[in-house]
Amino acid sequence: MTILAVAQMNSQNDVEKNFVDIEHCLKQAKKANATLCVFPENFICFAAGQQIKMAERFDEFKQRLEQLCFQYQIWMVAGTLACPYRPNGDKVTDGRVRTVSLCISPEGKTVARYDKIHLFDVMVSDGIGQYQESASFEAGDELAIAKTPFGNIGLMVCYDLRFPELAVKLRQKGANLLTAPSAFTFNTGQQHWQILLQARAIDSQCHILGAAQQGWHSERKRQTWGHAMITHSSGKILAECQEEGLQLITADFDLAEQEKIRQAMPLIQHRRLLQF
Repeated sequence: MTILAVAQMNSQNDVEKNFVDIEHCLKQAKKANATLCVFPENFICFAAGQQIKMAERFDEFKQRLEQLCFQYQIWMVAGTLACPYRPNGDKVTDGRVRTVSLCISPEGKTVARYDKIHLFDVMVSDGIGQYQESASFEAGDELAIAKTPFGNIGLMVCYDLRFPELAVKLRQKGANLLTAPSAFTFNTGQQHWQILLQARAIDSQCHILGAAQQGWHSERKRQTWGHAMITHSSGKILAECQEEGLQLITADFDLAEQEKIRQAMPLIQHRRLLQF
């Protein structure tokens, strides 16, 4: 049996304050005997227009997070960070950066990197209205799975939750857990956050770990929904943040139990690609 931890944060543009909150969550996760802690999107800095500035510090932040994982002897899915270069080392040259989620081991080593594939270019009925991630970020195009002693972790980010084929493809490639560091807007989160997490769990028969930002950010310019959640491979909600601000939730994960669910309803074997 493995204990999984998922963080809810209210990150701002104060990097050092956010690192204090990150370390607090790691301490709480260790106290709960958790093996893995998942952080939300933009967890090191949540401020519009800071992408290039934060991307210049990507290697510094990565090293600090690796040191924390080694210090606390815990696995981490490091929400998202802005990164100036692609996985092959090529620099993004058009004034944009990549949104990157990392999986880091207790040895302090990054074992997987995922560059967010689906970018949030939508209209939302809130104070911002139009979101256009593609203006600041370059989309990734590769799947990422981290192999761990307690199961394989398929990495996703936020808007990826709306695309079931990604979750299914990660399951087909061996994922047992799917992580979804997120910063859902208040309106879209209220409507869809819970149902998307449950739907992706049902589609993939994986536990879904939905770390979330919650509250107002960047001088009350943007409000996120929160409700960080862990969803069972059957779709049942195992844990959810019901309060505002910094929180940590935990749930058990049993690889043998998950296998029984998959054997009882072998979705991957039954799946057909229909063409009309």
